[in-house]
Amino acid sequence: MDSSFVALESPNSPMHIGSVLIYNPATAPGGFVRFKDILQFIGSRMQLSRTMRQRLVRVPFDLDYPYWIEDPDFDLEYHVRHVALPKPGDWRQLCIQAARIHARPLDLNRPPWEFTVVEGLDAVEGYPPGCFAFVTKVHHAAIDGMSGIDLMEALHTLTPDAGPPAKPDTWKPERVPGPVELLGKSYVNALLNPLKQAQVAAKAVPGVAGVIKGLVAREFKLSTDLVPPRTRFNRTISPHRVVEGRTFDLKEFKAIRALLPEAKVNDVAIAVIGGALNKYLSAKGDLPKSTMTAMAPISVRASDEKGDMGNQVAAMIAPLGTHIADPAERLAYVYSQTNNSKAMTNALGARRMTEVSKVNPLFYMALGAQLFSRVSLAHRLAMPFNTVVTNVPGPPVHIYSSGARLESMSLSLICLTDGLGLAHVVQSYVDEAYISFTACRDILPDPEFYSQCLQDSFDDLLAVARGVASPEAAAPKKTRKQPAKTGRKSQEKQ
Repeated sequence: MDSSFVALESPNSPMHIGSVLIYNPATAPGGFVRFKDILQFIGSRMQLSRTMRQRLVRVPFDLDYPYWIEDPDFDLEYHVRHVALPKPGDWRQLCIQAARIHARPLDLNRPPWEFTVVEGLDAVEGYPPGCFAFVTKVHHAAIDGMSGIDLMEALHTLTPDAGPPAKPDTWKPERVPGPVELLGKSYVNALLNPLKQAQVAAKAVPGVAGVIKGLVAREFKLSTDLVPPRTRFNRTISPHRVVEGRTFDLKEFKAIRALLPEAKVNDVAIAVIGGALNKYLSAKGDLPKSTMTAMAPISVRASDEKGDMGNQVAAMIAPLGTHIADPAERLAYVYSQTNNSKAMTNALGARRMTEVSKVNPLFYMALGAQLFSRVSLAHRLAMPFNTVVTNVPGPPVHIYSSGARLESMSLSLICLTDGLGLAHVVQSYVDEAYISFTACRDILPDPEFYSQCLQDSFDDLLAVARGVASPEAAAPKKTRKQPAKTGRKSQEKQ
């Protein structure tokens, strides 16, 4: 699975993920943080993350999976950059800068990550002047959402004055293996691959049997709602990106569950996104009659694999209910459909699904990825889903980097590929919830409008939920009209 992200890498589709993290330096010594303080802080804690100093070594002709080695030429100052927003330094400028940074591919001859420190956030509503941001990029071959949280933990502390790790850094660089050595390893792995395939096939039998049993017992069903329609988001993408998102009160997010107490917060997020797509595509006169679907990654990372690099994820298909305008009906529909998909995934075995990818020869994956891009198959073949919705829980308490308090994990950046021009991340931090999205700029040229659709969809659900929880509160009252609530992520330029 990690190798598939390397195979899919192209100038139009860099395969990295990241975040926009906003910090308040008021808690740091002296009330400010210098760039050299950030370099020193990160340098003192690199031993806590295996990702930081490992680079890929690719086998000639992609005859085998790449290998991770400890980079003998590691240079921290290459990976940590420094820019500043021009005045006034507002939210829209930050989003544009983040999109530009995210659109540029990483150098895979170095450890595949970059952090850009962005200063000049002096007019971002909801934050005091003097705040700064990290725009992070880490290749998806190195981390998934959960191991990304582990990387976050390595680069943050629970108090602003915490010192460096007590243990000495015992890291040692490695020699870069030559082509002959790599080809020799690939030959041995090719001989062993048929045995691995047989083992995986044997492990898959119980999963297939479980699916058949579940279908017979009607524990779940195969539905046409799992078949995605063709939309404007499912075509060949450009190299240009837009990023945007909204911040919500986590308590209000959870309050929406009054409509359906058995629903999870993730169901609410999917229903919000389904409503936003309904509003956006209705405004464009392009709403499909059947529901759009999302691929929802599922972590299968065991407790003893928290620090491991790479990806430990399976996936399920989640219908979004985009064809349903009523917010309460949409939430009920999403809940029933996600339950059905979870039952099917559990029967097959999420962990077994990840094992299958371990025996796919990289040569054929790389060849298939190149053909998909160069022959423009995204225009001809239907994707198995319309978008991505991934849920990554963040820290429930405030954390600090270089003494500065992390105020917000407001945007999460995700990779796109041909046929997938829009993807979402649902994130939480302390008492806030975030829904952010990354899109191809040619496919979604008006990110502020889609961001407003997310806000409107959430407001619709919350209004109905408050009416259910307290019918009196839903009754109209003769009060002075209040101006529209404007959050710090609501700066509209239209």
